[in-house]
Amino acid sequence: MVDQSRLYITAAFLAGVIFTLSVTDIYPRLERHYQRRRRRNSSLSVQDQEGHEIIINANETPDASKSGFQKHPPPPIVDGIEGCIGNTPLFRIKSLSEATGCEILAKAEFLNGAGGSPKDRVALSIIQMAEDEGKLHPYSGDSIYEGTVGSTGISLATLARARGYLAHICMPSDQAREKSDLLLKLGAVVDRVSPAPIVETGHFVNRAKALAKSHGSSSEPSPVRSAPRHDKSPSPPDPPDNELDTSIAAAKAGQGFFADQFENRANWLAHFRTTGPEIFTQCEGKLDAFVAGAGTGGTISGVTLFLKPRIPNMTVVLADPQGSGLFNRVRYGVMFDVKEREGTRRRRQVDSIVEGIGVNRVTANFEAGRELIDDAVRVTDAQAIAMARWLVEKDGIFVGSSSAVNCFAAAKTALKLGPGHRIVTILCDSGTRHLSKFWAQAGDVGDAVDTKLEDVLNAADN
Repeated sequence: MVDQSRLYITAAFLAGVIFTLSVTDIYPRLERHYQRRRRRNSSLSVQDQEGHEIIINANETPDASKSGFQKHPPPPIVDGIEGCIGNTPLFRIKSLSEATGCEILAKAEFLNGAGGSPKDRVALSIIQMAEDEGKLHPYSGDSIYEGTVGSTGISLATLARARGYLAHICMPSDQAREKSDLLLKLGAVVDRVSPAPIVETGHFVNRAKALAKSHGSSSEPSPVRSAPRHDKSPSPPDPPDNELDTSIAAAKAGQGFFADQFENRANWLAHFRTTGPEIFTQCEGKLDAFVAGAGTGGTISGVTLFLKPRIPNMTVVLADPQGSGLFNRVRYGVMFDVKEREGTRRRRQVDSIVEGIGVNRVTANFEAGRELIDDAVRVTDAQAIAMARWLVEKDGIFVGSSSAVNCFAAAKTALKLGPGHRIVTILCDSGTRHLSKFWAQAGDVGDAVDTKLEDVLNAADN
């Protein structure tokens, strides 16, 4: 009996061993079969242009590092176009960084999602402050008036539509035509007026102010339909009188508000509250110089007023185009020669193809931060063009004239500080807004010609 029990135990042990070995051999094949069926059920088969089959696995997480993109979580859902303003990327301009030995970083303000420039921040700040003070009421038929060379008007026109306002924009007739064309597409009333000194009533800012003041009055002057042009591009036909009259009649329904970007403190406050903190966070508080141009002066003042108390050793440099008086204001404390009194020079505002920065008068926004500006770099038209072409040739960066001025001044600042420093500048808008004027003179970049930085720095008019 005992021997029979031992026989049963031995047989059971051997059967267990045989079963285990068989399962160990069969299980991997079953697992592979299961995984193949699972992939087939969760994948999509497509063909590329050459007829090759591509299997797209719905359960697979793409490796961003293999595609050249950075791994960043997408932003959350925001409310309206206003939510697409701010938090723009700060990126390294590789060519300038390598050529100067410094880290030159660019704040990509052309990626603001409303009007595509830093003026999105300003326009939103101006509108919100006016609403808080009861000067504007959303969806009431109120109109916003502004004198601008383009970018602020585009931002205001965009946000006006988003918040139920009408925009009436006055701008010099010598600005790139694509700006006024875009304003019209955005539903704004556009006055292209002859360039004039700020002391004259015909200056585009003075005209906007007068129109806002006379809003709703029967004596309001009609918009200028065909101001003298200084560019060679053909003028589009004037809108039909009934269409223009209808727009103006609608604009008179509510109240008029003059945005006053040059003097309105909402301008520099926008950059103090948003752009400055963003740069500080992105740089982790490590920054040696900030370089920016000034039109109204809001960007350089607002950013500087935020950064300078937190990074006392940081250098602030104004980038100023030829013909502007701000270079002298920073360097010598006066706008013009000592024989001339500020604000009385009766000539065109700035003798430059650069648009958006450079003025010959003191603005409240620029003065807000002027004492914290340490130095200034004057940039000629030829140097701005050379830098714009360099950025396309070396980095594929296509920007407008003011951005080119900023980058030129950033490179000069980097060479002055020496290798190992970090400089931040502003890329204001895309070159697509400057095709008919600035880039018409800059020409096509063509094939790579291996331009040297010294060629850009020493560029001169032909």
